[in-house]
Amino acid sequence: MATTATTTNRPATAASHAGNGSSGGRGRDHIVVFPFMAKGHTLPLLHFATALSLHRKDIRITMVTTPANAAFACSRLPATVQLAVLPFPSLPPLPPGVESTDALPDPSLYPTFLRATALLRAPFAEFMASLIRYNSPPLALVSDFFLGFTHGVAAEAGVRRVAFSGMSCFATAICKSLVVNHLSSPSARAAEQGTGARFHVSGMPEHVKITPEEIPEVVAKIADDPEDPVVRFVIDDIGESDARSWGVLVNSFASLDEDYVAPLESFYLRPDARAWLVGPLFLAAGEMTERDAELDPEGCLPWLDDKAEESVVYVSFGTQAPLADAQLDELAHGLVRSGHGFLWAVRSGTWSPPVDPGPNGRIVRGWVPQRSVLAHRAVGGFVSHCGWNSAMESLAAGKPVLAWPMMAEQHLNANHVADVIGAGIRIDEGAKAGGVVERAEVERKVKRMMDGGSEEGRRIRERAAWAQQAAQSAVSDGGTSRVALLELVQELQGSYCDVIARKKEALI
Repeated sequence: MATTATTTNRPATAASHAGNGSSGGRGRDHIVVFPFMAKGHTLPLLHFATALSLHRKDIRITMVTTPANAAFACSRLPATVQLAVLPFPSLPPLPPGVESTDALPDPSLYPTFLRATALLRAPFAEFMASLIRYNSPPLALVSDFFLGFTHGVAAEAGVRRVAFSGMSCFATAICKSLVVNHLSSPSARAAEQGTGARFHVSGMPEHVKITPEEIPEVVAKIADDPEDPVVRFVIDDIGESDARSWGVLVNSFASLDEDYVAPLESFYLRPDARAWLVGPLFLAAGEMTERDAELDPEGCLPWLDDKAEESVVYVSFGTQAPLADAQLDELAHGLVRSGHGFLWAVRSGTWSPPVDPGPNGRIVRGWVPQRSVLAHRAVGGFVSHCGWNSAMESLAAGKPVLAWPMMAEQHLNANHVADVIGAGIRIDEGAKAGGVVERAEVERKVKRMMDGGSEEGRRIRERAAWAQQAAQSAVSDGGTSRVALLELVQELQGSYCDVIARKKEALI
């Protein structure tokens, strides 16, 4: 049996669910949440579990995790959410104890890590079976779309699975369209149309146009390199499990993504499948998410307190895609030459700045409370890789973005934030080809983003302020995301009751 632990780290077993389980005619009241083991995927589902426990106190929630991820999850969940800790599979050459993508010692191990996560099927199936044995069958499973095996496990247990997409409706629908409609090789398309030539994505609104360079690498490889191990994982392990899910949970909100809901829903095989826009989930979770803000070991917030309003550029590229030293050098020179203060979160522990940042420049290598930094009055813009979580945090803080995408769907997010929403500008196209963006380009674009007096500067600030207000409204009482969160549970309960009623009718 899979070992579980409460949020107080007291050992327990799946039997501990039995005492609180549903029985008789009360219906199911238990939701199991299973995130993919990457911080950008895990955090939104921790926020989802927190928001659900806050607004539906009659619903019990179990978060599935692994030993090396348990402390991280436990520290960010209310005591009402229980943990189910599954043993992480051993799969050499993956080192023991590496149970999250941010802990990978080398990016080449990523395909091995994906295969290891698929091996969680057996312990997860035993955990689900234990819930059935102890009369605590879940109302639903909410699991990351990367964990395709969970759909089959849930189906075997008679449980509906809601897939979680860590991307926006915009990016997810585009990716699904490109895959389902068998886009020809992006390299061939680029040769035919010219690099940078925009094209309309089938099934999307007419204003949605992208370039071949914006297609996520794994999507492009479906045509260019179908035997790539990550491509094989997407095809073989995820396959149709995502499309056969009961619905999809999206960390976004209607004002940003409503035009792309119908295109996204059209790719699900269930005719009544819905995309549930319940974000920004860190706002929906309320005060619980402020725990991160208390962790400021580098003293970023006090440092910002001494700076003038909207005078500082915040720079961060996330945890997954480290920049080469040559690019870090150019970025450092460009930031200093821009004349603006900057707070820069650098992932590399070995790189040394080639230029003195001066009293208004700060380079940190430890933990940065990003949401609190973005919300600070001294921050006037965000140089970002445009991971969806970071994009949402910047929009929710009302800060314009200098979009510098690097991998996955980040190029599509940059398109969405800068071109469609209009809340930012984009770095030189050369960044998409993996080239080094020179200091002159960094200087020029930082100055444009930070120039609040120019027409462009006023426009992107107005759009960022609009997004901030829309985000706060979405998670408020009666807001679109709050309503969607409550309706999700109501429809799950209603559909479960319908199944029970049909079974009773069949027995009469």
